[in-house]
Amino acid sequence: MKHLLSRTLPRVAAVIAGSVGLCLTTPAMAQPAAPATPTTTVATASAPFSRFTLSNGMTIIVKPDRRAPTAVQMLLVRVGSIDEVDGTSGVAHVLEHMMFKGTPTLPPGDFSRRVASLGGRENAFTSRDMTGYHQQIPSSKLEEVMKLEADRFANNQWPDEEFRKEIEVVKEERRLRTEDSPRALLYEQLNASIFNASPYRRPIVGWMSDLDAMTPADARDFFRKWYVPANAAVIVAGDVDTAEVRRLAEKYYGVIPARAVPPRKPRIEPPQRGVRRIEFKAQAEQSYLIMAWRVPGLEKLDEGSDDALALTVLASVLDGYPGARLDRALAQGPDRVADSAGAGNGLWGRGPQIFTLDGVPAPGKTPEQVEAALREQLARIQREGVSEAELNRVKTQWVAGETYKLDSVMGQARELGAYWVQGLPLDGSGTLIARLRAITAQQVQSVASRYFSDDQLTVAVLRPQPVDKTRAPRAAPAATRHTGETR
Repeated sequence: MKHLLSRTLPRVAAVIAGSVGLCLTTPAMAQPAAPATPTTTVATASAPFSRFTLSNGMTIIVKPDRRAPTAVQMLLVRVGSIDEVDGTSGVAHVLEHMMFKGTPTLPPGDFSRRVASLGGRENAFTSRDMTGYHQQIPSSKLEEVMKLEADRFANNQWPDEEFRKEIEVVKEERRLRTEDSPRALLYEQLNASIFNASPYRRPIVGWMSDLDAMTPADARDFFRKWYVPANAAVIVAGDVDTAEVRRLAEKYYGVIPARAVPPRKPRIEPPQRGVRRIEFKAQAEQSYLIMAWRVPGLEKLDEGSDDALALTVLASVLDGYPGARLDRALAQGPDRVADSAGAGNGLWGRGPQIFTLDGVPAPGKTPEQVEAALREQLARIQREGVSEAELNRVKTQWVAGETYKLDSVMGQARELGAYWVQGLPLDGSGTLIARLRAITAQQVQSVASRYFSDDQLTVAVLRPQPVDKTRAPRAAPAATRHTGETR
């Protein structure tokens, strides 16, 4: 989930196209079902929401919003590229493609056509931490999309030939969005250098060699392992009745047999013991620099983790609004060293987080000059701290962003889903805002002084090579429909 206060590290987009995965859930695999939990209703600052668990372990979250006759259904599976293993990188994303390839009663491609015929729109995404599928439809059509989504979650089925066609679409997406983009390739190399043990080192879209070697069985095995009710949540927001949503959820999702969620083994990142540098050559018009430090992420909302929030405030002081510190110091005036400069902090995730500074050198300037200028801006905050005016500005911007995003039922569903995936309280937005407001200038200065040693630093530089201007741009694959995202 990307908060408006900070720019997270630009990462290679996990390109999301529609398709389907094979479900091998059978009664023989089912475990005894637990009783369904009572509905728990929680009042938030904006509106109440309810949460309950079906007898098979699936979480259902409902947030009524009666302002318009529309509703969003979002199915989230707590599985992403972080759950892959070496040799099958990209399988979470490939499976998300295959989730649109049919069931015993639904031909390939019909899921999207059915949603469109209901007057709705739909999409899907794969990230490091989760995979999601969502539809926005007239609220009177909610039952139809719940039936469709439950069907493909429980009964996905496709022949090998569909996989062989779709894997070529995925590979073409990788060529288009990664291999034809010097910065995307640089980000891949950066992540692979920052992380050793963490699965975050692998690209969401997958390494091309893994895509070349991927088999239909790889996607089916991943589906069978992770697409289980207890590892999924359905969020419904909009013009709906909670009791009716519960009835429909029990009717369509509650009949899916329960299976255990596989245990997840910790993959702890070993300490970094010195600066790491990457020199990357590619055809490009301009050079580019990115600096990344390992930092703590937000693990709890009610205690601790203040450093993660202070680092996020620091990123916004540097690059959270037009004319922020980096823009003024590096990219304005006749002596500017950069065409652009930015900062970002990975506030939370299921894996380790990083803080980044980046910049594009101005004509006649070098990446080394940009690096020195970025370091000086950090040093200034270490020496002098930040002003209360800066602090109040970024806090006000955060609160406004968190408030205005709830004007959208999709935004409400996304927020609830993100909190669920991270294992945080679903009503945590108010707590998060309160803790952010309590961050002091002294805390911002403190994290600036403690987390930016070279021992935790990885620097990547794009060295531009002559561009072949005769090469025609690559066309987007015809089968690509969905737009990906990383969080």
